[in-house]
Amino acid sequence: MGEKILVVDDAAFMRMMIKDILEKNGFEIVGEAEDGVQALEKYNELNPDLVTLDITMPEKDGITALKEIVSDDPEAKVVMCSAMGQQAMVIDAIQAGAKDFIVKPFQADRVLEAIKKVLE
Repeated sequence: MGEKILVVDDAAFMRMMIKDILEKNGFEIVGEAEDGVQALEKYNELNPDLVTLDITMPEKDGITALKEIVSDDPEAKVVMCSAMGQQAMVIDAIQAGAKDFIVKPFQADRVLEAIKKVLE
């Protein structure tokens, strides 16, 4: 364990919830970002093992950020976070290279299942 994770969400509360779930289970949060622009900068700077990436964010949305991260690093492990009812965007994200997705409101067991599966 101890994989390094970058958490990207425009809501600080959502970042806190994911961090809490992951840190309690032995993951290391190496950075946070609140939009797609920061996500790309932090990804390149921190080289995390995995990114949780919110789909809807200001400045640059999650799908755009995902495409840029994957074009920089085809091996990138990205798990999208979506609200209910964003299935179409989730499908776009999976086609663009996301490895899995988790739905808000976050359920700890589902978050951990997705993260562990992607890191295997």
